[in-house]
Amino acid sequence: MTASALTPPRRPNLAEWKFTVIETFDIAPRMRRVVLTADNLDTFEYRPGQALVMQVPLPDGETGRRDYTIRSLDKAAKRLAVDFVLHGNTPAPTWARSAKAGDEIVARGPRGRTVFAPSADWHLLCGDETCIPAILHILEDMPAGARAFAFIEVSGSDDEQELSTRADAKIEWIHRPGGDAGPSSIMLDRIAGFEFPEGNGHAYLIGETSNVRSQRHHLIERGFTRDRISSEGYWRPGRIGGHDHVED
Repeated sequence: MTASALTPPRRPNLAEWKFTVIETFDIAPRMRRVVLTADNLDTFEYRPGQALVMQVPLPDGETGRRDYTIRSLDKAAKRLAVDFVLHGNTPAPTWARSAKAGDEIVARGPRGRTVFAPSADWHLLCGDETCIPAILHILEDMPAGARAFAFIEVSGSDDEQELSTRADAKIEWIHRPGGDAGPSSIMLDRIAGFEFPEGNGHAYLIGETSNVRSQRHHLIERGFTRDRISSEGYWRPGRIGGHDHVED
């Protein structure tokens, strides 16, 4: 076995940012927006769909890595927004609930490969409520005339959000029949009933890891090549922090 085979993959060398909270507010009953600023935020370069690795305070006084998608950026005003799903009393939602103007937090980034594929003839975006910031931001940034279909799984109509986009986008909010998000066939069943438009599509599959994997396998069985699928497991039961690159 070669030395390279024994070496674990290295994490990307991400830029560090020292953010200050400007304001916080709820945009839905279970979604809170935290608006951040930094002195050098006008130099921040990213693509919609990418995330920050935030150093969130933990109960023991230490910090833990948590990936959160960038919801928007106004370089001129030096304002960057991050939306937090308020699920339970885990560290990131707890911090978002209590954060106030003047609080500071360190983050690294941007990171992430689930970003707009301009060469595709049409686009399929799928995810649960943890993916709303990424899906809506990608749709908002699409060029005029881009053809997109978005399926978003949520607990009910209170989780739905308004969207302004230049794209030719059709958004379907799929209401979960009770209970929290988790491994299920809800999104897979919807994708199975989706008739592909003509041309080459690109799929953006994000959410709970096992759901994303099953959706990816389904699309490959229906003729999608792997390079036309961007798939990321944002979370999975029992995992604390991090995310999964779904490539198998």
